[in-house]
Amino acid sequence: AGCQTMTMLTGGIDLSVGTVATMSAFIMATQVVHHDPAVAILIALVPAVLIGLVNGIGVGVFRVHPLIMTLGTSLIGTGCLQVYQRTVIASGAKIPPFLAWLGTGLTYGVPNALLLFVPIAVLIVFTLNRTGFGRLLYAVGDNEGAARLSGVRYWQVITALYVISSLLAGITGLLYIGLIKAPSLSLAEPLVLPSVAAAVIGGTSIFGGRGGYTGTIIGALILTVLTTLLTILQMPEGARRILFGLIVLFVTAAYLRIIEDR
Repeated sequence: AGCQTMTMLTGGIDLSVGTVATMSAFIMATQVVHHDPAVAILIALVPAVLIGLVNGIGVGVFRVHPLIMTLGTSLIGTGCLQVYQRTVIASGAKIPPFLAWLGTGLTYGVPNALLLFVPIAVLIVFTLNRTGFGRLLYAVGDNEGAARLSGVRYWQVITALYVISSLLAGITGLLYIGLIKAPSLSLAEPLVLPSVAAAVIGGTSIFGGRGGYTGTIIGALILTVLTTLLTILQMPEGARRILFGLIVLFVTAAYLRIIEDR
């Protein structure tokens, strides 16, 4: 959700984060069979950075709409992953013990995933609110033309943004596979829509310039409670996705109405 928050602040969206997370997790799990875990992780994060770079150049330099650009790289990434799977299927895959410990272990009774999330969340909030890069994201999203006239190099900001977004998605994939402990070609795809929904519910405008990661965290907590409730009610996965989609549409429509009233 942090990836979506940052891209949405510029008026964009990143639909490739699910594919990036899946690729990083799957590549790491298959490469760790042949290499040291640290080397396997570095290898797994290379495609994440490359996809982010392609997204950034496509959106920032060639002015492709973020929705189209990230959807395209998502489809390409999925295809590449399917081809890659055929080359490594015989060697198998495994999850490094320390990733499994990070995903499911406890430290003094506190989940390791939570202990890892807190500093990352603080870093994202600090970056958005207290750094020049964060202010540039808000400026570009609020008024791109004015930002350009003030000397902001739009393509550099956007390229850096999408590289960071993909890198965060890749790291998330590595942590997520430690929780799930089973690599697959659709590992993180179900998380894309909830990440958008969390940002929108948390008050981040899909038109850019407004919102923040603190609100996204609140939105994610609301979705978590809702998901737990739906699980208790035994609602199928398809129905949950429909509900999340309706929530995004409703919140967006309400936001547009507020803007029109102003």
